[in-house]
Amino acid sequence: MPFHEQKILPALRHLKQLEKLLASPYEYIVLLEVHISNLKTIKNEADRAGKKLIIHADLIQGLKTDDYAAEFLCNDIRPAGIISTRSNMLMKAKTKGIIAIQRMFLLDTIALEKSYSLIERTQPDYIEILPGVIPQIISEVHERTGIPVISGGLIRSEEHVQNALDAGAKAVTTSNQQLWSAFRPSSSS
Repeated sequence: MPFHEQKILPALRHLKQLEKLLASPYEYIVLLEVHISNLKTIKNEADRAGKKLIIHADLIQGLKTDDYAAEFLCNDIRPAGIISTRSNMLMKAKTKGIIAIQRMFLLDTIALEKSYSLIERTQPDYIEILPGVIPQIISEVHERTGIPVISGGLIRSEEHVQNALDAGAKAVTTSNQQLWSAFRPSSSS
């Protein structure tokens, strides 16, 4: 089951949110915008709390998204998943048995087509679509690629979350703490 039926993938933007997420019933949590020097500590704390960490590699401060960075994340940090727009990062994650999530920005038709070409090469485990408030594209991307879709970006209401899920998204990534509460999994999952 993708993310053990977790509908929300809570995204940590600030370290002050970490304690709240570690105490939450969410098993999978997404790490955004932290400094590279905090990665090992955060990963260790997540492990102790029984959480599976998904790292957005492109947003880690002080980390390039080159092959050395991919090696470092996969070998030294070993998160449950890596989100990236970079094929080298995703390919390395796949070879190491780490969930590879291709982030896809829906700017226009050209960007969409370029993303399809990249997805054909990388064959990620999931595709994260941004912005996540375009349900028709969520359905289209899943139908065209056959790869499960996660929705994120500009998700501001419970209705946005529900529309994305109804369109076929397996989960919704959000840093909105009110939405974490609204879609909180039962503690038994």
